[in-house]
Amino acid sequence: MQTVTMPTIMRESVLLEPDCVRILDRRVFPFEKTFAVCTNVEDVAVAIEQMVTQSGGPFYAASAGMVLAAREAASLATAEDRLDFMQKAGARLVATRATNNHIANVVALLLRDCEQLLLDGDQFLPSFEARVQEVWEVRRETARKLGENGGHIIEDGDAILTHCWAESTIVETAAAALRQGKKFSFLCSETRPYLQGARLTAHSLAEMGIEVTVITDNMGAYAIDRGKVNRLMTAADRVSMSGHVINKVGTLQLAIAANHFAIPYFAMVQAPDKSAKTAMQVPMEDRDPQESLYCLGQRTASPLAKGWYPAFDVTPPHLVSGVITSRGVFSSFALAGYFKEDEI
Repeated sequence: MQTVTMPTIMRESVLLEPDCVRILDRRVFPFEKTFAVCTNVEDVAVAIEQMVTQSGGPFYAASAGMVLAAREAASLATAEDRLDFMQKAGARLVATRATNNHIANVVALLLRDCEQLLLDGDQFLPSFEARVQEVWEVRRETARKLGENGGHIIEDGDAILTHCWAESTIVETAAAALRQGKKFSFLCSETRPYLQGARLTAHSLAEMGIEVTVITDNMGAYAIDRGKVNRLMTAADRVSMSGHVINKVGTLQLAIAANHFAIPYFAMVQAPDKSAKTAMQVPMEDRDPQESLYCLGQRTASPLAKGWYPAFDVTPPHLVSGVITSRGVFSSFALAGYFKEDEI
């Protein structure tokens, strides 16, 4: 079985240190390997809001931020004061990004645990930090299971088009396919305005020894038409129970092209969101319009023009061949099958 080296961004995305949290700055990686040093929850929240980290990164950044909050809360006099401090810290972190629910879910989980751990008195802080490490390992294991399921979807010789940066989903899927002895290549759309595809995805897959080609965001349909792509695979920030895929803006147009040219499109998410019956229940984030007028710090638009930046779009279920999850691959019309009876 082939040994697979995991890419830098997966190993060093968020580092929890004794006195701070260091977050790999994805706005400049891989050209520079620098870290935002966060000493409190506000620092972490601003880093998430300013796109220092994105995709799956905020899950780890927010939970590490909760450790920073716990370190401050541990010095407070009463359990009630500590809990109040932790709840306010959690609310600040949840407010940073709306569409992807990774932050909200992990904060809610840690706050539930926090109420019990506060009863440990002096052991609250070490117990809380240990709990965060457990949550991280569960997430990594869940990602590995998704990757195994996704790896079986990839066929030997595939040329796969992907969009944006899919974090552990695309990396674990590619790693599983490599371990299975398959040879395949990727086309990465550049994904403006932050070029996550051109920088993060392309660099990470290339670090794994995979052949990678970067294309501009307006080449997807042509690449499929010319036979350079036979499979579309992307992450999903959320998948509603109705099978709608919410992902980085630009996913919809690629899914339409894939459908037109009769190639499969698979979305990857650890679990569908049972709290969102339809896409209408998922808040859609509009970012600062100014961001679409710049690229890597350089203005690329006329000073006379205004910008518009909807960060996500919605792909309807009839354009989705399947949803790859940690529990298998499901039809976009049958996502209830993901959940066990006691989870519904």
